[in-house]
Amino acid sequence: MAAGLARVSGSGRLGTLPVALLLLCCLVWGLNQVAIKVGVAGISPLMGAGLRSLVAAALVWLWCGLREEPMLRRDGTGPFGLLIGLLFAGEVALIYWGLAYTTASRSVIFLYSAPFFVALGAHRYIPGERLTRARTAGLVVAFAGLCLACADALYLPSRRELFGDMLELAAGFLWGATTVVIKRNGVLKQNGVVKKGGRVPLTPSRMLFYQLAISSVALIGASLALREPGVFAPTVPVLAALAYQAVIVAFASYLAWFWLLRRYPASDLAPYLFWTPLAGVLAGRVLLGDPLSANLGAAATLVALGIYLVNR
Repeated sequence: MAAGLARVSGSGRLGTLPVALLLLCCLVWGLNQVAIKVGVAGISPLMGAGLRSLVAAALVWLWCGLREEPMLRRDGTGPFGLLIGLLFAGEVALIYWGLAYTTASRSVIFLYSAPFFVALGAHRYIPGERLTRARTAGLVVAFAGLCLACADALYLPSRRELFGDMLELAAGFLWGATTVVIKRNGVLKQNGVVKKGGRVPLTPSRMLFYQLAISSVALIGASLALREPGVFAPTVPVLAALAYQAVIVAFASYLAWFWLLRRYPASDLAPYLFWTPLAGVLAGRVLLGDPLSANLGAAATLVALGIYLVNR
């Protein structure tokens, strides 16, 4: 196992760099849950998500301009960009909508069904990413760890909470679907060479720009249509939380995620996502004083075991 993590094999298996980058992304996304809690105290949810995408899209545009990489070209990628942008906007809207009906702990359980949808979609639509017994067992074990960390939320829900749970499950499906769509159609250009095979010629930065730009229009439009209050208390903590979500999460970490997704099997990357809610639990404890579950250590052990089973 240690030797396998030291480098990337010819088959594209995960090495030290991608694993470290994945874990860093999970930590960043876990802290994002705290940033969202701080941000909604002064910016309504859909408006905050839309502004986050808008600022991050501007940063991607600037980043690509400095690298002399044109964003808008007549290359037939418009429909694909529209698709991934709308999928992302729908995912975010469902997450926030679901949280209005169910608890945060229950939402985590259903939202992080996404790795299962990634594995199933990769098995069906991505050549060479078959869902083996070991991968299936690893996903189940890792998900069991997540459920253990959120054990207090596993009670018989009310009708209202059940509706929220289903919204979060739908968000997990859209998250998984977006990953599979990008992996299947968006991986084409490497080292300046366009491969054959009919795939969409998009670099990670252009894919991210499409996703952020389109979702910003959709989310801000939805916020205005629903008459959300918008930015109603722009305090320093609220603006700092928005900056973290836009610059660190939506710009830097998403670029890293797309870079990983272009180079490694989606079904191998997906189990690492289970570290994100555990990182969120720890961040909530350290930064917000939230109670820490006694099951967290056992949950982390199960998640690690599940990842090992998937990648061994």
